[in-house]
Amino acid sequence: MALYKLTYFDAAASRGEECRLALHVAGLSFEDERLNRDQWTVRKASTPFGALPVLTVDGRPLAQSNAILRFIGSQHGLHPAEPFEAALHESLMCAVEDLRTRMGPIIRIKDEVEKKRARQEAAAGYLQEWGAAEHVGRDVIDRPLQICPDSDEQLQIGHAQLRPRQVRPGADLTLLRLVEAVKQHPRVVDWYARK
Repeated sequence: MALYKLTYFDAAASRGEECRLALHVAGLSFEDERLNRDQWTVRKASTPFGALPVLTVDGRPLAQSNAILRFIGSQHGLHPAEPFEAALHESLMCAVEDLRTRMGPIIRIKDEVEKKRARQEAAAGYLQEWGAAEHVGRDVIDRPLQICPDSDEQLQIGHAQLRPRQVRPGADLTLLRLVEAVKQHPRVVDWYARK
């Protein structure tokens, strides 16, 4: 049996939490190495691409969260085997990266009034388009790997925290279905119950 170690920051968020959830959902035992900022400063130069997370499998490091998610998913039945369904799944992973790119700068805005305005603009514009991505296949809804539930009131996608009511209130949207699918998955429920 392979030995897995996931290295990420000591935070239950973003790319590292996605990978932790994937490992747990797959039923894999793994060392959950959590670094503080000082430890990261020392280790950064020795990591692939100078970034986290890193999944080490039998001493071999694998970097980049989407590569880690694809690896875990394809090895343990969480990523579709059928090529077109797999491509649909990966298109959603790419769309999440686009979302992170668009929404990430908003959380770094210092002025709270400006931050609120930027969030409202995103909610009225980009998130309406992104959240209505109804073309996503059923298999993607059944096997979400990259969406982390943060709480009942918001969704954590990387550093972008979205409140479901910001995205077409009352609509049956892919984004909201993904949030619910992840939150209700028995292994995800188990992961958060252990904390």
